[in-house]
Amino acid sequence: MKWHSEADVVVIGSGATGLPAAIAAREAGNSVILVEAQPHMGGHAITSGGNVPLGGGTSAQKKYGIADSPDLVFQDLTDWSVVQPNGAPDYRYNDREIVRAFADNNVSTYDWLLAHGVTFADKAPDERGGISVGNSVPREMHAVPLDWPLAHTGKPVDPAVRATYSIGAGLMYPLIEAARRAGVETLLEHKMTAIHREDPASGRVTGIEVEHRGTRLSIGARKAVIVGTGGSIGNVNFRRMFDPRLTEEYCGLAGMPWSDQDASGEIAAMAVGAALWGLFNQTGEFGYAITKAGRIGCQYGYQHLNWQPDSKVFDKARATGLFVSDWQNAIMVNMLGQRFYDETGPAFTSNNYNGVKAYVPGSYLNARNVAYNPNNFLNAAMAGIGDGHNGGGPIWAIFDSEAAARQKWVPEPPFVDIDSGFFFSANTITELAAKIRMKYQRVPMPPEKLEATIARYNAFVDAGTDADFGKPKPLYKIATAPFYAAWATPVLHDTRAGVRINAQCEVIDMQGDVIPGLYCGGESAGGFSQHGLARCVCQGLIAGRNAGA
Repeated sequence: MKWHSEADVVVIGSGATGLPAAIAAREAGNSVILVEAQPHMGGHAITSGGNVPLGGGTSAQKKYGIADSPDLVFQDLTDWSVVQPNGAPDYRYNDREIVRAFADNNVSTYDWLLAHGVTFADKAPDERGGISVGNSVPREMHAVPLDWPLAHTGKPVDPAVRATYSIGAGLMYPLIEAARRAGVETLLEHKMTAIHREDPASGRVTGIEVEHRGTRLSIGARKAVIVGTGGSIGNVNFRRMFDPRLTEEYCGLAGMPWSDQDASGEIAAMAVGAALWGLFNQTGEFGYAITKAGRIGCQYGYQHLNWQPDSKVFDKARATGLFVSDWQNAIMVNMLGQRFYDETGPAFTSNNYNGVKAYVPGSYLNARNVAYNPNNFLNAAMAGIGDGHNGGGPIWAIFDSEAAARQKWVPEPPFVDIDSGFFFSANTITELAAKIRMKYQRVPMPPEKLEATIARYNAFVDAGTDADFGKPKPLYKIATAPFYAAWATPVLHDTRAGVRINAQCEVIDMQGDVIPGLYCGGESAGGFSQHGLARCVCQGLIAGRNAGA
């Protein structure tokens, strides 16, 4: 190959895996090139809640008298007996080798973050924001933004809360600065399109191919390439390997439009022989892989991320969305205008500190102590309309002007996205159903069905009982014009399956052998069901240190 540029280590992605990997490799004395597809750094992590579950006996845990150890972290994250109310197991299908490496590196990862400028809220570790982080002790810590601007607002937070407000900017901006100080060469708007190997199915990985503003470039890696591209849930065909229901209409990914989880790292690694791993963790109905829409009337309706007009990417987000604090103010209907479940029903749940009472590790009694609740709201939303298609289709929240007043919603731009077809309004229900036309609505909504649905629901309000789906005492009729239909389709969030790695974050092929010179971590790697930042940072450090050794 003729390389346009070359370094000891090439890192793909500038999120919570890529940045720690690049810094670790650079601080070990290697030259490092980091490529990022977006015009800005930080990946999905910079849009996250900044909740970092690192335990094992960190100084923060010791300060507040919390007894923890690497062995306890490992025990928690491999406990087969912990299940959710719908029977889904959080930890049963985790790869023991990968979790052992994570557990043994929790404390050093926490210390490394402190040494590289990350500030955590000065409070006891807790369970807030934890998803499948272990039942035994609290481990969740919260990165605070200080003076850094937030990705979704474009502004810093109020000085009164800057040392307590947990957000991904507090984790990622210090690491961006640390990478700059360390001398990591960063190439923005360089999208990786291929990984090169000496031979297609053998030999060492030698570099990558990238595309930069229409030009293709080759970047050589004398020692290693590290994949930190952030997962696959944004790639429709890739995610449907795990769940065929997740067709094109599930377009409201958490973290987008700041960055995409496009499976580019996984696909490129597979092209040079990589295997996939831990696929059940993606399909299992626990955690935040799929969530209810928390903000309606916009494409990107993740409940914890409110895009504002001053954000760098608001031209792509297009609307802030209407935050739903009480689902008594709306009903949800499918493409045919029919209700399908109790709107107040929860999304999938996950294990957290003290989530299982009277917990005994590895005991079959743990499942008995969880009250069974099939919790099928999301399954009902994705069930479809019986026309033979896989996808559930758009889900619409229907409400009236009085509901908008109760929720203090402003049903107009920039709060809702009318131009792209994610919000409609009309003076009659018949007119509203006829207006719902957009690319994901594959069949017209029959006005008579929506009228019948609303008439039946209004009768439930009079009766005080939802005879169809058991919504707790329906409170408000939908009766006062204008009427609204707001996009409320489930939101995709986590990637919890990906490329097979070992404890050193080396990529493994279909024969179970290491692919020399190729490393991976975080949401692009499989075998570990835990949501979020801790596994990304920890595996990034493991990959960076081993790649640069």
